[in-house]
Amino acid sequence: GRRLRSWLGIDEDTFYDRSKVAIIPMAFCFPGYDAKGSDLPPPPICARTWREGALATVPDIRLTILIGGHAMRYHLPSFKSVTQAVADWRAHPPGVFALPHPSWRNTGWLKKNPWFEADVVPRLQAAVRDVLDD
Repeated sequence: GRRLRSWLGIDEDTFYDRSKVAIIPMAFCFPGYDAKGSDLPPPPICARTWREGALATVPDIRLTILIGGHAMRYHLPSFKSVTQAVADWRAHPPGVFALPHPSWRNTGWLKKNPWFEADVVPRLQAAVRDVLDD
């Protein structure tokens, strides 16, 4: 959670304040682990079954942050790759940002794409401040 909170520009108390932040997973079912011990991807049936209902419980969504390829694939009709979706942040609907997964496993991606922290993160932090300051 530290890396994501840093990208968002918010502290731990704000991040876990349910009156300010809603964290809604793509799937409400744990798919298990692969042979290397990594989480398997969420089965598409789980998102199809639970996603719309979960989103309907959160009124007045003003900022949506899509974390990882599975969320991007579900929400962005033109999704081709995580890198392209993150880079095309200006083309997303208002109030939508696509982020790489903040896992340590993506440290290599962050090193290869320094524009993310230089260009996208400041815009994301401004959008988060705008929503939280209202």
